[in-house]
Amino acid sequence: MASIDFNEKGKIVVICNPGLSFRLCEELDGLGYVPLEQKETSVHIKGSMNDAIKLNLYLRSALYVHYLLKQFKCKDSDELYRQCSKIAWEDIIPENEYISIISRVDNDTINNSMYPGLKVKDAVADRMLNKTNKRPDSGPERDNIVLNLYWNGDDCWLYLNTSGRKLSDRNYRKMPFAAPLQETLASAIIAETGYDGSCPLVLPMCGSGTLAVEAAFIALNRANGLLRSQYCFTHIKGYESDYYNEIKAEIRKNTKKGIECRIIATDIHFKAIEAAKNNAMTAGVDHLIDFDVCDFAETVLPEQKGIIVMNPEYGERMGEVQSLEKLYKRIGDFFKQKCQGYMGYIFTGNMQLAKKVGLRAKRRIPFFNATIECRLLEYEMYEGTKKHKPQKDSKD
Repeated sequence: MASIDFNEKGKIVVICNPGLSFRLCEELDGLGYVPLEQKETSVHIKGSMNDAIKLNLYLRSALYVHYLLKQFKCKDSDELYRQCSKIAWEDIIPENEYISIISRVDNDTINNSMYPGLKVKDAVADRMLNKTNKRPDSGPERDNIVLNLYWNGDDCWLYLNTSGRKLSDRNYRKMPFAAPLQETLASAIIAETGYDGSCPLVLPMCGSGTLAVEAAFIALNRANGLLRSQYCFTHIKGYESDYYNEIKAEIRKNTKKGIECRIIATDIHFKAIEAAKNNAMTAGVDHLIDFDVCDFAETVLPEQKGIIVMNPEYGERMGEVQSLEKLYKRIGDFFKQKCQGYMGYIFTGNMQLAKKVGLRAKRRIPFFNATIECRLLEYEMYEGTKKHKPQKDSKD
């Protein structure tokens, strides 16, 4: 292939965590892109390299944006080398550049998972040496040119990874606490509640503040991509910064100056609140969030009704589960006694514990937290005389 035309339409595959492709489709649709294919961990669209730049900056639930370089049939490693050698790498990769190869392979002829990546690297380096008399450096760092190889049976796909490091690495979480939610998951949870900054958002058990920070971004209509400046698309030959700067200016123009109602984040642990404050400050949204150290049941709720989201532990060992039963019951009591008129949400990976809440969930939205299948449970806490019926023991 010749050098990349940054305006020419091609195939883009946006990668996400398991369970988030539905949210990714909604984001892409909102940005004017038509999802052509949706899988568990990816969504396929048609777009240019400039579109890839835009997606890197705007998408909240994505991990990577891949631009397809070549799709081909391949039976063995020798054919992989020949096919990759045909690509005009000298028109894509600048001289003296650093490259990294990531491969995912399922082929009967391969018994060493690292070998295909080495063959791709050799094909790139040998062609570059032949055409430019210079051989690019290579290694594991994902900050410059990153290539992703997917090889399944006789089918191969080779992509330019325009993101590099995961887009979930927003660069604001300097002080994690306990087991924080990944930023992409936190953003998807907040988005699923419908929160937009027009009503109070209360986050007891806020931990290191990831939910609070992601909620602030959503309320401000602020794209997360401005938090980082290192993207692999800036290393591709032919890249010019004009379009990148245009998108950044567009984002700043569309970002709100403030939000209508403040975000309230509490945690019983002082160190959690200290971490949350520091992370929010790094993200530039600390002025929008009221932090407090207290038990979740002592969280002061605004008179104006809004949304409350809780992310309690859900335990992986029997002793932990038993000790958490009282906690979940207390959450249910808190919802029933103090949160009338609010929409309540509990994010959990343990549906048996969720039954201890004693409220019937209006919705159960599936998610994955790493490998753990979870649910975001939605509760409508009515005001007045409407009674809450205890949730029956039933299969999810």
